[in-house]
Amino acid sequence: MKKQVVVIHGGTTFKTYKDYISFSKSLEVDLDRYRGTRWKDSLPEKLGNRFDVLLPRMPNPTNAKYNEWKILFDKIACLLENNVILIGHSLGGVFLAKYLSENKFPKKIFASILVAAPYDQKDIKEFLGDFVVSNNLAKFKKQGGKIFLYHSKDDPIVPYIDLEKYQKALPEAVVRVFKDREHFGQTKFPELVREIKRICRK
Repeated sequence: MKKQVVVIHGGTTFKTYKDYISFSKSLEVDLDRYRGTRWKDSLPEKLGNRFDVLLPRMPNPTNAKYNEWKILFDKIACLLENNVILIGHSLGGVFLAKYLSENKFPKKIFASILVAAPYDQKDIKEFLGDFVVSNNLAKFKKQGGKIFLYHSKDDPIVPYIDLEKYQKALPEAVVRVFKDREHFGQTKFPELVREIKRICRK
């Protein structure tokens, strides 16, 4: 049976609808975003036919609401197989951390991988809304399987101190630190591909 890999993408949140509209009007559009050129899109090919990579599109990622994402993820979770690998990038990372620290996941999780995940509102400039974790990640630690934390020291969006907060809350997590990946917007992510293949060989 193929091992399932579920990737939760990032997003943005706003305090008010007016802020969201203002952001939308000033947003510079890059057509490459619509060509599937991010590392998430290449995972099915790079991981190969031993893996079933799922890339759900979460509701309105440009003005994300945690409860809306939770409703969809509740439905997805029930359909998954045991020993699934969960990956969350940016807002998707803190979504997984929050979800798994507040809810009982219906299936066994093999590994959870957080990439450039914010932790709370304290040190980040962008508004996170209700996408923040509580100080107690015990349930996440218990049911999250092997937990990995990926972060780059030069991330211009999520400060490095947020990784340190996760390290403190999840001392047994495996940490992968990069110097020059910024917010991991690259087209390829060979280190992540190797990590997944490696842990699945054991």
